[in-house]
Amino acid sequence: MGNFQYRGFDLSNRVAIITGGGTGIGKAIALGMAQAGADLVLIGRRIKPLKEVAKEARAMGRKALCHSADIRKLSHVQSVVRETIREFGKIDILVNNAAVAIGQPLERVTEKVWDEIMDINLKGAFFCAQAVGRVMIRQKKGKIINILSNCSFVAEAGIGAYCASKGGLLMITRCLATEWGKYGINVNGIGPAFILTPMNEPLIKDKHFVEWSSNRIPFHRMGKPDELVGAAIYLASDAASFVNGAVVMVDGGFTAC
Repeated sequence: MGNFQYRGFDLSNRVAIITGGGTGIGKAIALGMAQAGADLVLIGRRIKPLKEVAKEARAMGRKALCHSADIRKLSHVQSVVRETIREFGKIDILVNNAAVAIGQPLERVTEKVWDEIMDINLKGAFFCAQAVGRVMIRQKKGKIINILSNCSFVAEAGIGAYCASKGGLLMITRCLATEWGKYGINVNGIGPAFILTPMNEPLIKDKHFVEWSSNRIPFHRMGKPDELVGAAIYLASDAASFVNGAVVMVDGGFTAC
């Protein structure tokens, strides 16, 4: 074993920024990280859900800041980073979770829809990583977790623009891992399949989609946000100190089929 010491999944005294932290996957990961000991900085366009998550985190004894911010706007992202440093003096973890999925056949995708998907899912995620990464480079350490998708690897009819954005985020994850490993920064991804979240409500209302997706997943059901928490805590912790440029698939076996 040499000098190796297992340090476990403790996130005590860590500071985690989580985009889209008010609902769905972001909320589950935020509260999971708070349970593991982390203080939170929550970003979202709607402040009320963020405040509700922050209240739960504070009840656990954690600090939690809320920022009504649009990650498509670099000035908003930079402002959150500055305020986080003022409050905590460091940033240990970034979870790039904010995303949008708009279903349209490719022949009908409008420029407006394309730009919205790319601006949030790809541009927003990259510039959040860049702004936080500059801090982590100075610190010589940090963990960045990008929430990818089974659609980072597998094409899905009717959501081609979303697939393109998540495929791009996969490559950004790998490129950041390649460039920033020398600074002690781990950049990894989590690849969920179809998760029961508010963003996926239009899909969930489609009986044909639910039947198809459930049959495709070996467990024959969609996933729940809480089922991503373990992977997120693992990647954020010292237990994953030598994991870089990887994707932990939390898809019920969807991409194994």
